[in-house]
Amino acid sequence: MSERTLLARRRSLTMRAVGAQSVVWRMDGVLLVAVAALSVIGALLVWSSTRTWAPGSTGLVKKHVLNLAIGAAMCGAVSMLDHRLLRAYAPLVYLLTLVGLAVVITPLGSTVNGSHSWIMLGGGFAVQPSEFAKLGLVLMISMLLAQPAEGTDRPRALDMLFVLGVAGVAMGLVMLQPDLGTTLVLAVITVGGLVIAGIRRRWMVLLVLAAAAGAWAVWAMELLEPYQVARFTAFLDPSVDPRGVGYNSTQALIAIGSGQVFGKGLLDGGQTTGRFVPEQHTDFIFTVAGEEFGFLGSVTVVALLGVVLLRGLKIARQCEDRFGTLVAGTIVCWLAFQTFVNIGMTVGIMPITGLPLPFVSYGGTATFANLIAVGLLQAIRMREPGA
Repeated sequence: MSERTLLARRRSLTMRAVGAQSVVWRMDGVLLVAVAALSVIGALLVWSSTRTWAPGSTGLVKKHVLNLAIGAAMCGAVSMLDHRLLRAYAPLVYLLTLVGLAVVITPLGSTVNGSHSWIMLGGGFAVQPSEFAKLGLVLMISMLLAQPAEGTDRPRALDMLFVLGVAGVAMGLVMLQPDLGTTLVLAVITVGGLVIAGIRRRWMVLLVLAAAAGAWAVWAMELLEPYQVARFTAFLDPSVDPRGVGYNSTQALIAIGSGQVFGKGLLDGGQTTGRFVPEQHTDFIFTVAGEEFGFLGSVTVVALLGVVLLRGLKIARQCEDRFGTLVAGTIVCWLAFQTFVNIGMTVGIMPITGLPLPFVSYGGTATFANLIAVGLLQAIRMREPGA
């Protein structure tokens, strides 16, 4: 083969990869810009909230940026996959996440902030398998509900039982850690998948009643850890524990309120610098945005998160493949619920559950899971005929 022919073939392959007809050009640019903006804002907030106590003048921001770079690479790799092929591998992904959850509850797992949810890798790095369990459950539920019975577009009773079974196993392993916040996210993913699949109304009523009965049983049998009970008690009345969990809620409100309209400026937040609010770089990072960027900055963060959710809904609505619709829809349910709970607990309308703010909070595994979810949305978007 001549050198000229080789060059022509290479040029042809390059044009297929990045040319006007490439699937790359079908990416949702608005979604990417919103996620990138949230990541930049999050990095600034992590820098501000960790620079006074973490080693080095930049705090944990360098490690966070590294996690973002790795997550972005994962997002890009997943977006290049045909999401329809993932349907065949959904059981494998789900089983791998179960293995990770099982390993955590062995002596190989480590406890952080009262939750035995981590596997320490050394060098300051750790993995939280429960974050990947969200992805595994999204794919598994979507696979189970993607093929309704012939002659109907609704899931059968057997389909629903399978979904509840796979969700129950994952949720049970997470509760053994215990991690109530992630368990609630998994429950929302499950219910979201069933609703999107068109579950009959009477079954939904039965599920709600069963969930209410289960919640009552957990409370009555005192299965929650003392710190979890304290969080709910402090939510109802912060004055009950003013120096404990109630202190967190009170200081969070002070931090957000002190920012007023325009904020005190990046790195100039007194509450943030003084570390009055615990875990400000993870669970309570929205308080940093409120104090240093003010009301306008906080609204910007909420608006960008809203853009992500709306673009996800658009991808789910436009997808002609039932599996893709279910994957996109359940991802939106996951991110929407986690966003609402995280911001809600910082402004006092939700109990503290320890859920990070998607794309903004400091984290490794959570960052990877969120960006992989964006990659799945892009993979669905890029392979739709009308995209």
